[in-house]
Amino acid sequence: MKPHKQIKDWGLGLTTPLIIAGPCSAETPEQIEQICKEMKEENMVPQLFRAGIWKPRTRPGSFEGVGEEGLKWMEIVRHHLNIPITTEVGNASHVEIALKHKVDVLWIGARTTVNPFAVQEIAEALRGVDIPVMVKNPMNPDLELWMGALERMYAVGIEKLAAIHRGFSDAYDKRFRNKPNWSMPIHLKRQWTGMEVINDPSHIVGRRDGLLEVAQSAMNFGLDGLMIETHHDPDKAWSDAKQQVTPARLKEMINSIDFKESLEAMQPDEKLQDLRRAVDHLDDQLLDILQERFAVIDQIGAHKREHHLSVFQSDRWKDVMESRTQKGVAKHLSEKFMKELLYCIHEESVKRQEKQLREGEALKK
Repeated sequence: MKPHKQIKDWGLGLTTPLIIAGPCSAETPEQIEQICKEMKEENMVPQLFRAGIWKPRTRPGSFEGVGEEGLKWMEIVRHHLNIPITTEVGNASHVEIALKHKVDVLWIGARTTVNPFAVQEIAEALRGVDIPVMVKNPMNPDLELWMGALERMYAVGIEKLAAIHRGFSDAYDKRFRNKPNWSMPIHLKRQWTGMEVINDPSHIVGRRDGLLEVAQSAMNFGLDGLMIETHHDPDKAWSDAKQQVTPARLKEMINSIDFKESLEAMQPDEKLQDLRRAVDHLDDQLLDILQERFAVIDQIGAHKREHHLSVFQSDRWKDVMESRTQKGVAKHLSEKFMKELLYCIHEESVKRQEKQLREGEALKK
């Protein structure tokens, strides 16, 4: 992946971990002014102030943002806090209006990221513009869509890039509004070297309790900042009231978080190097064992081919899954991990045996 400009190089005086705060939606100039006043009083001024101007809702009829008028109110933030501002854009018209009002940073929301046509429209509107853009993950856990949206921005010359992790829709997990699925932002950082990912615990949890826990997890996983929705009177907010916090609570949360040092920015000490070498050695052993296991699987496949046996045998698979999972749990490995591991190994085993059968059929012809 081509090099891009990281947050510290955006020319806005920002650093990581980046703290972004502000209301879900700009509602009135008085609201913006009161939030700024309380942030200043609490000595909890974020590095970047956020507010939604256009609010796409699932169904029409609810509050959908104040539109361009709200961007005029954002001058209040510059006057009182002297910090840059950011808002969400969903189409080329939004981009044009935001640029006219000199918004410092844009972000693309989850509902937009899921649609490559909309992302490309925004990208074309930004062609040749020097402005930072942050891209939220799509609603569903699709890494290719997330990467694709960032790549579309880069392709038109946007080099100041970051991602926002706001979780993924999951109808079965009631603990979260959007399930965090921590592997996704980690995979993104692995695939795009240097890509910084800001965590949005407000949209992951969907309510005030649990925000701190998710924010701490984000720091533990090595993410690069937090976007937390902040309102002077959260219960009366016009949108997403349940997940917003007061500036005072924001301060308590930030002061409670253990912000981790990034190993990417420092040299690991000798003890950590030794432990990593031990892991490397164990990984080599694991690969050797897997190689031996699949060599036996190949023999099983050849045997089944010779005796006209089917590849999949449900009773055997059920026994392997249950017995190995129990053994793993007894060795303090999680049941979820054991099942996922066994499914992966089983899938590869079935593929290898099926290949043996196809090769046998080819020899007969």
